[in-house]
Parts: sequence; structure tokens; C-alpha cells
Amino acid sequence: MSTSKQHTAKAIKTYLEENGHKMLNFLKDMVAIESPSNNKKALHNIIKFLEDKFRSLGFYTIHVKGEKGGGYLYARPLNRKKNSPFQLLLGHCDTVWDLNTLDTMPISQSKGKLNGPGVYDMKAGLTEIIFALSAIKTLKLDIPVTPIVLINSDEEVGSHESTLAIKRLSKIVKRAFVLEPPLGIEGKLKTERKGIGRFTIAIKGKATHAGLDPEKGVNAIVELAYQVQQLHAMNDFDKGITVNIGLIEGGTSANVVAAASNAVIDVRVYSQKDGDYITEKIHQLEPMLDGVELVIEGGIGRQPMEKTPRNQQLWKLAKANAKLIGLSLDEATAGGGSDGNTTSLYTATLDGLGTTGDGAHAAREFIYVDKLIERTALLTLLLLEKSNENK
Repeated sequence: MSTSKQHTAKAIKTYLEENGHKMLNFLKDMVAIESPSNNKKALHNIIKFLEDKFRSLGFYTIHVKGEKGGGYLYARPLNRKKNSPFQLLLGHCDTVWDLNTLDTMPISQSKGKLNGPGVYDMKAGLTEIIFALSAIKTLKLDIPVTPIVLINSDEEVGSHESTLAIKRLSKIVKRAFVLEPPLGIEGKLKTERKGIGRFTIAIKGKATHAGLDPEKGVNAIVELAYQVQQLHAMNDFDKGITVNIGLIEGGTSANVVAAASNAVIDVRVYSQKDGDYITEKIHQLEPMLDGVELVIEGGIGRQPMEKTPRNQQLWKLAKANAKLIGLSLDEATAGGGSDGNTTSLYTATLDGLGTTGDGAHAAREFIYVDKLIERTALLTLLLLEKSNENK
């Protein structure tokens, strides 16, 4: 790395250290604005909070309101270099926590940790976005790739209303930085994520009295038991293909031959090829019992984030920049999905750039306070990199 880059890295880290208390207070204020995915008013409140901050940084903002949820916030600089390419900063402001969770899970800070609902997943990541942009503005650093920001409020429930916007932006940007939490207390960046599928199987049999004429019925639960075994056999752990029968139901009474049953299946895969394979295999299931109607629906909703050459190039760039601030990075594969799965289909993507901690969706959720500055410095350096023209 050049002396110029080392000097810039030092200036960025010094700025963030001097403003560490502001970062922490901003994060605490954001955590105090509870924002469950299912509460539109609460989501509007946090989006307004973020919108005001982006505007103070010289960004043009649009709050696109959702039909079911809070919608999403789009932000871009008012001043942009002519013909400069774009890069995407992506995060979500919704959490899995209900309103008034703070009554039993208050914001607290001790022994180098900050606890609170949503602090790790992923309001710390949103704090990084704000202060990385603030550092660039205050230090008057040259940024060759224009940052645009999308913060959605439905990620925890599948990003159904925001995915179209994410796709559109991903197609025009040179790269995407996803501020989801890193993996584990080592803070590993996520360079690969499994794709996620949801399937349903509905079985229609024929009801009769279990004591008077059971032979005239067709038991949908018996058929389901057979199908469950077929599905379970599709697991291939060596390839990373998992097929989990997570929910089953059927029947109306113990003395009635069940006329209906159904199951909901969760599927995870490492590659789009495996996703196509397992989807076809599930849809090709055939009934065992005569007189049964089998209805199979579903597919892979979030395609995998694969270790593509462009994604790996971005990972190597992160690893090199991390050395400038004395940070040693590792990469990892995540079993869960994020909006990074979507961006990776269209542009170079690096996920898990949030702040190191642990306990996502758990009562012990926390971040390490000192890692907030470290990870924000890394994000700032990445934003200053030139774009890869071979998108």
C-alpha cells in the first residue's frame, strides 16, 4: 500500500476516534427507537431519524412508503462528480424485537460491550454508514465512486416490498457493501451465503369414519408420512443441500380418516445449480396412495450469494485495506440469507461489514464498542477505492 493510503487511513481512524462518543450516542439513540418489522408507525419514525441525518450530510433522500411495512429510504449525494460510477451501501432498520422490548432488555454498556435490541442486527451497521460518509465529507477525501444508500424496513421478514428496488440499484452500481453483522466474535466477513427456498405440500385424501368403514377412506396423513421420508432423503450435507420439514399438520379428529394434510419445507443450497436441482426434485414427487391429490408449490426465493470472481476480488480489497488499520480479516460462509444474496446476482458484493458482536435475535445481543470505530474505518477506506470496471 502507498504512503498516501497509509496517511489517509490514519486520518480516518483519528477522526473516528475523536468522534467515537458521537457514534456511540447516535447508535444508542437509534436503538432507543424501537422498530419491529410489523409496525409501520415505528418504522416511519426510524426512517425519519435516518433521513434527517443523511440530509445533514448533503444527501438527497426519498422515503418510499410500503403497503404493509415502513418502506425504504433511498439517499444519494446532492453533488456528484460528472460521469462517476455508483456504489451501493445497503442495510435494514427493522428488527425482530416487539415494541416495549426495552422494558425487559434495556440499552446497557459495560465491560466493552453495548447491549440492546437491534444493536448488532443491524443498527451498528447503519451507524457505520453515517459516520463513514461523515468522515469522507469532513476530511474532504476524494471519492471516485458515488455512494448511494438504500435502507429497507422489511429485511427481517423477507424484503418482499424492497427487493425490486434493490435489484434495480444493483444493476447500475459497480459494487455493493452490505452492513449486516459479521459472522461470529471473530468478525468474519460473509463472502458466501446459502440460498433459501420455501416449499409447501398439500395433500388431499378422502375422509371416512375410522371405525365403521376405514377401507373407504384415503388417509392424507399416511401419504404425508411417506412424502416426509422422500424429502428427508434429499438432504446432502456434503454438498450443503439441506431439506428441513419444519411444519406439518393434518386431520380433524382421531376417529376420522384424514382428508387433508400439509407440510412446509425449508431448503438451503450453496449454488444456483443445486437450487435448480432440488427444486425440480421436490416438484417431481409422486403420490404413493391411490386416490390422493398432491399439490406442490414454492421454489428458491433468495438465490445463493456465491463466491464469484468479482465477489472474491472485493473481499481481497477489503483484506488489503484492513491491514492499513491493523485489522486481520477472515472470510466465512453464512447459512442464512440477506439482501446481499440479491445484489450478488448483479454486482460485486461484500457482506457482513457491520460491527463485531454476537447474539442476533437473542436477548444477549451486543456489539464490542471498540470494534465500531474499527469497522467504520474499514468501510470508509473501501468507499474510497476506485471501481472495478469489469463488473
